[in-house]
Amino acid sequence: MKALDKDWLTSHLIDFEYKKYILLAYLKDIRQQFDRVALYPYLSDMVFHYKNLLAIKENKEVLFQSFPETVSKADFETLSLHYKKIVESDDIIDELEAIIEYAAPQFKTMLSEGKDIFEYIEENIEILPVGITPLHFQEGYFFLQQQGKKDTQVYEYQVSIFENANEKYRGIHTSFVESITRGIGRTFESLKLELIRKYKKLPNPATYLINSQVVCPVNATLLPVSKRMLMKYLATVH
Repeated sequence: MKALDKDWLTSHLIDFEYKKYILLAYLKDIRQQFDRVALYPYLSDMVFHYKNLLAIKENKEVLFQSFPETVSKADFETLSLHYKKIVESDDIIDELEAIIEYAAPQFKTMLSEGKDIFEYIEENIEILPVGITPLHFQEGYFFLQQQGKKDTQVYEYQVSIFENANEKYRGIHTSFVESITRGIGRTFESLKLELIRKYKKLPNPATYLINSQVVCPVNATLLPVSKRMLMKYLATVH
């Protein structure tokens, strides 16, 4: 689908009907993605646009900064004066405010639908340790399994911790290892032993099964939701 430009509100023609057309075409594409239970990057893209709309609504300086630069750096001072006149134009401000008042609820409604899908996927995912979990669990493997499917995706994960002056943040990096077709007698415990024999760099890896009762696109939905759930799980049980 075609992404919505980050400066869609202030670029090109500032006209309510024109912007409405652009917005509804974008949201129609988003709905088509949601209908196939595909959440990313569409959900995070909408969060960006919605927050941007709210910021512009509250702060005219943000509105001023959001107008695209179309001239050279040497003309920046003249450009600033020009944009200031545009932003201070009552007609344009009224048009932009009308667009924002229409667009914000549209984004909010679609975001609510995306959140409902996300929570539904979460509610239908379980995370289980495979074998004995070592004390060092910041890196390891997880099996991504969807109900009724024989193929299992294997990922390596690594937890990172970022700190600033006030807070500590956790992040998780994943990399695809391989896809395995499970058969009779090929348990997840035996798959873990196969990984240990095949990939020597993790001799005693923490390993988890992430099982989804809902069948959905892996990269667009299941993997990003699973990563967030694994982060929460590791923070809770260890």
